[in-house]
Amino acid sequence: MRSHSLASLALAITLALGTLPLHAADTPKDAPKSEQGDKDKNADDNTQPTPPERSVVTKHSVRVGNRTISYTATAGRLTIRDDKGKPTVSFFYVAYTADGGKNSKRPVTFFYNGGPGSSSMWLHMGSFGPVRVANDGDKPIPPAPYRWVPNEQSLLDKSDLVFIDAPGTGYSQLAGKTEGKDVWGVDQDAEAFTKFITRYVSVNNRWNSPKFLFGESYGTTRSAVLVKSLQEAGMEFNGVVLMSSILDFSVAAPGIDHGYIVNLPTEAAIAWYHNKVPNKPADIRTFLADVRRFASGDYTLALAKGDAIDPAEADRVASQMSRYLGLSPQYIKEANLRVSPSRFRKELLRNERLTVGRLDGRFQGIDPDAAGETPDGDTASDAITGAYVAVFNQYAATELKFTDERAYLPNNYGAIGKNWDWKRKKNGGWLQATYVGDDLGDAMRRNPHLKVFSANGYYDLATPFYATEFDLTHLGLEAAERKNVTFGFYPSGHMIYLDQTSLQQTKADLSRFYDDAAP
Repeated sequence: MRSHSLASLALAITLALGTLPLHAADTPKDAPKSEQGDKDKNADDNTQPTPPERSVVTKHSVRVGNRTISYTATAGRLTIRDDKGKPTVSFFYVAYTADGGKNSKRPVTFFYNGGPGSSSMWLHMGSFGPVRVANDGDKPIPPAPYRWVPNEQSLLDKSDLVFIDAPGTGYSQLAGKTEGKDVWGVDQDAEAFTKFITRYVSVNNRWNSPKFLFGESYGTTRSAVLVKSLQEAGMEFNGVVLMSSILDFSVAAPGIDHGYIVNLPTEAAIAWYHNKVPNKPADIRTFLADVRRFASGDYTLALAKGDAIDPAEADRVASQMSRYLGLSPQYIKEANLRVSPSRFRKELLRNERLTVGRLDGRFQGIDPDAAGETPDGDTASDAITGAYVAVFNQYAATELKFTDERAYLPNNYGAIGKNWDWKRKKNGGWLQATYVGDDLGDAMRRNPHLKVFSANGYYDLATPFYATEFDLTHLGLEAAERKNVTFGFYPSGHMIYLDQTSLQQTKADLSRFYDDAAP
């Protein structure tokens, strides 16, 4: 998943920046000698070079709310090592720290996207950093020249911000004898991020700062595993922000009816948005509350009966689904009451020869074949990707003053997504279908002060909001810990921040969340 995030979005976009750094690099004083530019004299053909640890510092300001915040941007590299001291990954990060405050008391938030195989570019340039890509809601971003603008909804008024590229994405690269299998997997990835965050906190004297994790899409999967890993290593967290979550991948498995149940409210929301719901209610929240009740009640019971369902009951359920989805009862019955997201995206606007997006169902697309079974791509992704890639490359070079010999990889799904290790060793055995809700639940039980905020877009068919509601209400928490989980729902898609009203609402909700988690 993206954000971009998404494994189904198989893009490998490579845009090169200049090859010479514009500013002299600053090397951390505690960097090992081999990282200060020296090459490994014993390197063989299987050894990858380890880029030197360096950072480029620039000064900026941004107006957030009614105050102007002066801040320092640090774009740099930090190397993590294995137990024998050998380099494994050179992580690229961009940190924004407010000037004039005490680092030991000011919160710090670590951001990352998902995939697996996505850089942090999407959150970095779209959500709560000091700048964002200028866009027009549910409309494709016009062609170049693209613009970035000051972000009045930045979280810099609440926390310092650190955006991290996952190994093999962005400017983060494998080092030494590290192979993809060593870091590309659920647990391997969490171990690498644990080492990076620990190193960043140590190098920058942030051990006593309130700490937050902020993941989007697969980044939420990472957060559930990572917060437990970090807390077991002795670093406790104040809060975890889950944006467009997926904690249980079994919903996509064939023959599992739960996936159809949790997708239904999102499909209904998209039908509502495109005015396909008969006698459309004025308020989407009231409408979706009704759909949720149906999905968890009559619809769940009907699917549980399988092929043995009575024809009269199937007719009744199909008719009710038709009133929610704007599809004909006959089509729904022919699909055995199970309308997959891809089929829904093709069918909803078929009579207009249009499709709707997966990441964001508000976007409309055109396929070469209007009679096809499923869409040919994701119009929501197509509408924004070029702008984000171009803006980040330009912004990094001209504002952050950071360039690299290698091209910045916004996504690396081809290498990472296809080789991702989904197996996890739990309870004495290996589990293939990844579920990480138990990791998050365990972290919350061990740290009863840990707060979790779940941000969800109504029109997100990649990580549907009702699936997240189900997962976060099945963590096995007691009443006191259940109060630490809060939700936000917004009229947007997977990338909630594409909608300016949703961005403002999310920032307001996050401000309250930060005040509660780090008073």
